[in-house]
Amino acid sequence: MTGPGPEVVALGEVMLRFDPGEGRIRTARTFQVWEGGGEYNVVRGLRRCFGLRTAVATALVDNEVGRLTEDLILQGGVDNSLIRWVPADGIGRAARNGLNFVERGFGIRGALGVSDRANTAVSQLRPGDIDWNSVFSTGARWFHTGGILAGLSDTTVQVAEEAMTAARRHGATVSYDPNYRPSLWAGRGGPERAREVDLRLARHADVVVGALGLAGVHPGAVHVGADEVPQALSEVADRLPGVRVLATTLRGVPSAGVNDWTSAAWSAQTGFVAGPEMPGLHVLDRIGSGDGFAAGLIYGLYTGTGLERALAYGTAHGALTMTTPGDVSMASLAEVEALVGGGSAHVRR
Repeated sequence: MTGPGPEVVALGEVMLRFDPGEGRIRTARTFQVWEGGGEYNVVRGLRRCFGLRTAVATALVDNEVGRLTEDLILQGGVDNSLIRWVPADGIGRAARNGLNFVERGFGIRGALGVSDRANTAVSQLRPGDIDWNSVFSTGARWFHTGGILAGLSDTTVQVAEEAMTAARRHGATVSYDPNYRPSLWAGRGGPERAREVDLRLARHADVVVGALGLAGVHPGAVHVGADEVPQALSEVADRLPGVRVLATTLRGVPSAGVNDWTSAAWSAQTGFVAGPEMPGLHVLDRIGSGDGFAAGLIYGLYTGTGLERALAYGTAHGALTMTTPGDVSMASLAEVEALVGGGSAHVRR
C-alpha cells in the first residue's frame, strides 16, 4: 500500500454478478458482468461517490475469474492490498470464487437473485488470516461488515468478531448491517441462528444499518408498518445498549419499477429521526440500494454532518443507486447533494 492508508475498511465477499439486462436468467444468451457484495458495495460507494479512501478485506482464488473480480475492484478505486489470494487447484475443488446471477425485475415480476457461492475462498477465512492490528494501525477510522459475510460459514463469524474487536481497540468506528439472506442460513440453523449471530456481532458495533432486521424474534418474523418504526427501533436499541446509531431504509413496492422510498434512524442524542420521503421512485435496478444508503449514511456520520443530514445523504444515494444497473453506485457527490437539496430530474446541459 503506497501513500496514505484507507480511511474506511470493509470485510466481505466480492462476487461476480451476471446481469441479463432486461431479460431473464433462464433465457439469456449474453450477460453484463459487474462486481458486487453487500459489504464491498458500501466502500465502493464511499470511494467513487464520496471520495473517501477505502479498502476491502476479502479472499479470492488466484485464477482468471479472481483476477477479473480484482480488476473490477480496482476500477472502483477500492484498495486491493487486503485481498487474501488462495492458490487455484484447477477446478475449484478446494476453493472457488462466488458468482451471482441477478434479474432486475419489471412490473409485476420482482427482482430475482440466484447465487452460486458455496465453498468460496472467503467462506474459508479463519481468525489470524488477516493481521487486523496492522490494518487499523495504518489509520483506518471506520470498519464495516455485515450478516452476509457472517452467513457464509462458522469461521467467518469468528473473523468478523475478531475484526470488529480489533477496530474498537484501535478507536475506529464500527458499523454492521444484518442483511439477512435466507439462502445462506438454510441448513445452518435458519433465521433463529442468523438472529443469534447478528446480536453477537452487533454488540461490537457503534452503528447498525438495516436495524429493522433485528426487530421481532427472528428475521422476517414481523412486518413493521410505517407507524410502528419508532417503537421497533426503540426495542432494537434496548437489545443493543452500546450502539450509538440505528438506521434503516423503508420501502414500499407497488411494482418492481416503482418504489416508495424513505428511511429512519435513532440515536441516544436525537431519539427518532425520519428521513426524506421519495414516493413513486422509478427503479431500474434495486440491487445494492441498501448498501448505497449505508455508504451515504456513513459518509455523513464520518464527516460530522449530524444524523439528520447523514440520513438524507443515505436516502439520496440509495435512490440514485437504483437508477443505474449493477450493484454499485454510479452517482456523483454533486448529484447526491442536489437531491438532498431538493433537486429534480431536469436535463442538465
